[in-house]
Amino acid sequence: MTKPRTLTWRAGTVTAVRQETPSARTLVLDVPDWTGHLPGQHVDLRLTAEDGYSAQRSYSIASAGSGPLEITIQRLEDGEVSPYLTDVVETGDRIELRGPIGGWFVWRSAQPAPVLLVAGGSGIVPLMAMIRERGQVRGRQPFRLIYSVRSPEDACYAAELQRRVRDDPGLDVHMVYTRTAPAGWPTPPKRIDVATVNSHGWPPDFAPDVFVCGPSSFVETAADILVALGHDPKKIRTERFGGA
Repeated sequence: MTKPRTLTWRAGTVTAVRQETPSARTLVLDVPDWTGHLPGQHVDLRLTAEDGYSAQRSYSIASAGSGPLEITIQRLEDGEVSPYLTDVVETGDRIELRGPIGGWFVWRSAQPAPVLLVAGGSGIVPLMAMIRERGQVRGRQPFRLIYSVRSPEDACYAAELQRRVRDDPGLDVHMVYTRTAPAGWPTPPKRIDVATVNSHGWPPDFAPDVFVCGPSSFVETAADILVALGHDPKKIRTERFGGA
């Protein structure tokens, strides 16, 4: 029997900080002996106060499988950890982490099926890792992303996604705005629905690999829609997130 891999805490150094939205920030980390990860995996971060109190949270990895480790954090006003990571951490700071973690909600570039990604809010993070991985390895599997946000200002990686769509005919991105849509947008603000998934996802008979990530209510709604449209539940992988 294979012995389970032991995860150890390591200190990563913040080498760059990028503001993705007014409330979301990406940290680029240099982690000693980091050997890479699978798109969709996450890491645990641990913050320790001077009095010894520590808080630990899990964050999805945003970067492709090789290269610098990147995580994107959405600030929650009542969060215990995220406000520190989005408002206080600076380049040169050291952060404890362990990982990568997870083996089910992952995409492997050897998988030949088309891919449908459905993201709600900061649920885009692990799905962006998959998009970046496909670009890095020059994968030929066609990808479609349905990305639901409250307003254009809440969309992470907006410029990068536009560039990737422009340069890659195998990637399609459809935005859904739930509160405020851009001027001239063809549809009024709405939530993801059957028509959205039917028009901008893959037909069930294409047997796509489907990844859904976001708040619990969003994930449940999206998964129910996919099953109702005829997608194989065994091909639908979901990940939910909560407070941080």
